[in-house]
Amino acid sequence: MNNKELQERKAKVFARGQGNAYPVFVKEAKNAELWDVEGRRFIDFGTGIAVCNTGHSHPKIIKAVTAQIENFSHTCVMVNPYEVAVELAEKLTKLAPGDSEKKAIFVTTGAEAVENCVKIAKAHTGRRGVIAFNGSFHGRTNLTMGLTGKIAPYKKSFGPFPGDIYHVPFPASTYDATIDDSLKAIKNLFKVDIEPNDVAAIIVEPVQGEGGFYSTPTKLLQELRKICDEHGIVLIFDEIQSGFGRTGKMFNAEYSGVEADLMTMAKGIAGGYPLAAVVGKSQIMDAPIPGGLGGTYGGSPVACAAGLAVLEIMEEEDLLNRSVQIGDLFNARLTALQSKFPDLIGEVRNKGAMIAMELTLDGDLQKPNTDLTKAVISKAEEFGLILLSCGFNSNVIRFLPALTISDELANEGLDKFEELFTSLVG
Repeated sequence: MNNKELQERKAKVFARGQGNAYPVFVKEAKNAELWDVEGRRFIDFGTGIAVCNTGHSHPKIIKAVTAQIENFSHTCVMVNPYEVAVELAEKLTKLAPGDSEKKAIFVTTGAEAVENCVKIAKAHTGRRGVIAFNGSFHGRTNLTMGLTGKIAPYKKSFGPFPGDIYHVPFPASTYDATIDDSLKAIKNLFKVDIEPNDVAAIIVEPVQGEGGFYSTPTKLLQELRKICDEHGIVLIFDEIQSGFGRTGKMFNAEYSGVEADLMTMAKGIAGGYPLAAVVGKSQIMDAPIPGGLGGTYGGSPVACAAGLAVLEIMEEEDLLNRSVQIGDLFNARLTALQSKFPDLIGEVRNKGAMIAMELTLDGDLQKPNTDLTKAVISKAEEFGLILLSCGFNSNVIRFLPALTISDELANEGLDKFEELFTSLVG
């Protein structure tokens, strides 16, 4: 069965809303490479959207998962719990930034983690409102779509969304907004739309993911912490895409020194197995009554076993430092490419191995080059690459290589990318 035949079969049984970036059906994946059903090899610069930070099919994860499956695959952690979940929660509560005593819950997806953060914040405060940022992405459930700060494709045709959600500008050059703009907008909300003592939570990504890989300035995080402390608001950090070594720290918030009240974890947490978590200050986490939080598959023993293996791999292979090295390598190569095409590549930026290249017209960040971005993504298959795009204006190429990728393979992939890019722009 070839890719074309499989794509035709898929189109007949999958709703068109759950599309696929490439008509490339994977047969095997190892570390930072994958092979399709036709035997073609690809260098993977997407890692399943920052999920396989430890690479595809890491032997240590395979061993841990196999051992767990031989014992049991599911009992439901809310019915009959198990040690692997307890051990992983112990480790995550210690790894979460800040000195406060913490507790955790496990769910299955990042959207569930965000939704449970809001539930916990509302239970703790008894309030209704939530403030989020323009350009943010927090998930695809009704509530998390409401929090997401971009319409197409995430929110188009899916409303109405929950009330009492408010958006403010995010400080980035693409949005033509500053930190002061963000803070003034929050103050304005407090005067015009909702009193601060009626706001349950402010949610922010320390690095905007789908929004374009813009780092949230430390000053803004510090000011948000002050606002939340002053008014009894819960501060939520969404670290779903930026966590587990992706930015060179276990969690990107460590760069700022600001401690959230609640934080989300997912994607890189379990090496490709479905798992997500909320970790937060104990007194806030304990606000919901017993039975108020949970889910049938949340904290799967198989996924928890994989999660423990991920933490071992990250320590043994020093993947936090490796993330920084990878980021430096990509930044140097892409900056060199930018010097050749300054009108088309408006900016190259990275935090560790969370790397972005923003495509523009005339080198102007206010003039997004969405057509070129689409062309790069669509042609990547021809050059044996898996690439992803993102951005508020859909004009950012994002690079999310496995933290286990070798310099040799990274450079090979970047050679292919340069060849691809040059073939499109001359």
